[in-house]
Amino acid sequence: MSSTYVIGLIGSVLVLAGIVEMLRRRQLSEKYAVLWLVVGLLLLVFTVFPGTLASIAALIGVAIPTNLLFFVGLIFLTGVGLHLSWELSRLEDETRKLAEDLAILRLDVEQQRQDRIEP
Repeated sequence: MSSTYVIGLIGSVLVLAGIVEMLRRRQLSEKYAVLWLVVGLLLLVFTVFPGTLASIAALIGVAIPTNLLFFVGLIFLTGVGLHLSWELSRLEDETRKLAEDLAILRLDVEQQRQDRIEP
């Protein structure tokens, strides 16, 4: 067992444990939990069975297995970034609408106070 294998195994287990701990403490939304658990499990599988990545790379026709891993990681992170940008845009719109509703409600309350003061 080489030191690289052991370091990879420890790293994979720590990543998976970190994901589970974030879920347990409710620091990671359930909405994203399945995605990150799949990523953690795939990382662990590729670490425990390093030949799996090489077999998939050969099947697809990629010469170097790590190139496949980096490409899939890049596509995954691009997807995550795009999704988070979409979520942020949606939340900004919702925040703007809530601020507008709050301003209208404050105006209504202020007008009702003035109506009570000036009969």
